[in-house]
Amino acid sequence: MQLVVARIGRAHGIKGEVTVEVRTDEPELRLAPGAVLATAPSAVGPLTIATGRVHSGRLLLRFEGVADRTAAEALRNTLLIAEVDPEELPEDPEEFYDHQLIDLDVVTRDGTAVGRISEVSHLPYQDLLIVARPDGSEVMIPFVSEIVPEIDLEEQRAVIDPPPGLLDEAQAEIASAREDS
Repeated sequence: MQLVVARIGRAHGIKGEVTVEVRTDEPELRLAPGAVLATAPSAVGPLTIATGRVHSGRLLLRFEGVADRTAAEALRNTLLIAEVDPEELPEDPEEFYDHQLIDLDVVTRDGTAVGRISEVSHLPYQDLLIVARPDGSEVMIPFVSEIVPEIDLEEQRAVIDPPPGLLDEAQAEIASAREDS
């Protein structure tokens, strides 16, 4: 099975390095020197990582055969894709691959059915579970432990504890309001 593990950003310097937007919780495993990664678009790859280093909080990679800034800039916005055994699990038991979460039933703590996870959206500050509801609508659930306290892969379900208003806007609570003078 293939997983997107990074997106190539801007060229860095003149020797073919690029910045990467990491999309894996295991960059030391997936983006290590020697790793061969498929690409999207596929015509660009496969790419073999020659070196990697962190500079000012960003991961910089250099690929074999990419020796200058022009060649590095041509890779911009390319997705890096790793081949992963579908049975492989992340090292941390609190982490999950997207394919493990897709199609899980979503229920509240009291067992009320909410829907089924149709997508996992990776945003800069947190991930969102996109849940398809039986009525055809969607709800976005922040994938944080306070709201999603349990993922049960054996039972194929995600248990959520939604704050008021997450599932039904009519139940939303106003945290503060201005006093009219």
